[in-house]
Amino acid sequence: MPAAKGQAAPKASASDMPDPAVLKDFRRIPGVGKTTALDLWNLGLRGVDELRGRDPQALYEATEALAGQHVDRCVLYVYRCAVYFAETAHPEPEKLKWWNWKD
Repeated sequence: MPAAKGQAAPKASASDMPDPAVLKDFRRIPGVGKTTALDLWNLGLRGVDELRGRDPQALYEATEALAGQHVDRCVLYVYRCAVYFAETAHPEPEKLKWWNWKD
């Protein structure tokens, strides 16, 4: 079940094997590679559409919790870009560069 808007998604169970089609869908997002796509899967998300209304900071914090350690802040910038991509029908090209989402 997807999390409420603005909340991080629930963790996937250990037996929840990644769906290659979902990982491929995530990789449509500029800046999202194999590792980030898998992180999104592990957060319980099952497609780009599920990023709409999400809080990138909450996703980042959930990623750190799953990792059990600090995660590079660049992941937060990628999540900001990913949520923008999911929510915007005609995104601005400069906003599709994750580094433009730095603090």
